[in-house]
Amino acid sequence: QRACIFLVISCPCALVISVPLSFFGGIGAASRNGVLVKGSNFLEALAEIDTIVFDKTGTLTKGEFKVTKLYPSGISEEELLELAALAENYSNHPIAASIKDAYANEIDINRLGETEEISGHGVKTVIDGKAVLAGNGKLMEQAGIPYQECKEAGTVIYVAREGVFAGSVLISDTIKEESFEAIRRLKAVGVRKTVMLTGDRKEVGEAVAKEIGLDGVYTELLPGDKVDKVEMLLEPLDEKRKLAFVGDGINDAPVLTRADIGIAMGSMGSDAAIEAADVVLMDDNPAKIATVVKIARKTLKIVKQNIVFALAVKALVLILGAAGMANMWEAVFADVGVSVIAILNAMRALKTED
Repeated sequence: QRACIFLVISCPCALVISVPLSFFGGIGAASRNGVLVKGSNFLEALAEIDTIVFDKTGTLTKGEFKVTKLYPSGISEEELLELAALAENYSNHPIAASIKDAYANEIDINRLGETEEISGHGVKTVIDGKAVLAGNGKLMEQAGIPYQECKEAGTVIYVAREGVFAGSVLISDTIKEESFEAIRRLKAVGVRKTVMLTGDRKEVGEAVAKEIGLDGVYTELLPGDKVDKVEMLLEPLDEKRKLAFVGDGINDAPVLTRADIGIAMGSMGSDAAIEAADVVLMDDNPAKIATVVKIARKTLKIVKQNIVFALAVKALVLILGAAGMANMWEAVFADVGVSVIAILNAMRALKTED
């Protein structure tokens, strides 16, 4: 009878049921807040976020670009805008879309020749039999074309035709209202460092970072450079301090994979980014990251409570059972009773926090 009592007490039901149930509850609470967490290991990692790195366009900003100014050089404004629109015709990037929207005329694709997209630089194409470049300053420098740099805040597309600078197009983006709240709330939950990575010019990136209140910013980055910057930020972190990257574009997929936790935008984000990410914000609201961090920490707290409670009660009753001082009713409580209490405690993880 003593052996039977000892066997009943030692059954690990409380741990086997309550620990996974706590994580399921945390994932469910995150889902109620519009955040998809792809596994309990990612929920655990979210509780240990130390550094969070943001992409700019579409993540902290709305990605709703509008052409605000034209600076032609040797040609008219209408001709400059037409060249830019024709050059960007085959691109589906939001910046290209804004130029085509500003042009507002139907594009005659018969005027276009061979078009090549140069990653992180811009577009090289042929319009009316003449070579045209449209992109950032690096594209102009790569082609050896002297150009007049635009210092205004915003994204600038430089246009050149037949090796001669034709002018620049200034495109502005707006910061999401939620971005300010996101940084404030992340600081409140103990995130030590917030950083932004962007391919935009230094002036634009620093202006956005300062306005939002970020701790650091790296600008004029090519897609591959973002991985290098994340590697650099990961170096000083130990196993208990995690780095999260938040992005939405197809170019962000490698960085999302490399970070400890990859967070993607679910509404406007690319399929590649959503697939590569560990966490998906279904409504593209970066302020929800702080919410899911709080949920993750609450879940881990409940898991630890259940482990300590179950082991402590079982250890006490096991000693009594081994000494012959515990009967079957006490053994049943140490097994079923502790399991029920642990399950009820685990259910607290379902309660959402916002």
